[in-house]
Amino acid sequence: MNKIILFDGECNFCDQSVQFILKRDHQGEFYFASLQGENGQSLLKKHEIDPATDSFIYIEDDRAYDQSTAAIKVLHQLRGMWKLIAVFRIIPKPIRDKMYQFIAKRRYKWFGKKESCRLPSPEIRKRFLD
Repeated sequence: MNKIILFDGECNFCDQSVQFILKRDHQGEFYFASLQGENGQSLLKKHEIDPATDSFIYIEDDRAYDQSTAAIKVLHQLRGMWKLIAVFRIIPKPIRDKMYQFIAKRRYKWFGKKESCRLPSPEIRKRFLD
C-alpha cells in the first residue's frame, strides 16, 4: 500500500475525481482515505501536514505531495493519454498551485457538497482506508 490518495470526503468534485481514478487504475495500485477520516488525519499527522488542510494529498513511498504536484503525479500513472499530463511539470510549481487553488477555492460552489457517500462494491471498498 505505497500509493495513497487523501481527498476531501465532502466534496462532489473530489468524489468524482476518486471515481475517475478508480475507473482508470486497472492494477488497483491506489488506495484512498478522506481527509476528514481517522486514517486520513493520522496520515496528515505522520507527514506533518496541517490537519485542517483541504488539499488533495498524494502519498507515494512514504513521501507526501500536495496540490498540483499531487494531481500531476497521480494522473501521470493512469493509463492512456493521461501520462501526457507530466508536461505540466515544466510550469513552475507556484504558478501550477495558483491554478489549483483557483479551482479548489470554488469547488463547493461549482460542484457542491455531498450529503452521503455512495457505497462501493466490496472489491473497491478494500481500497478505502476509512
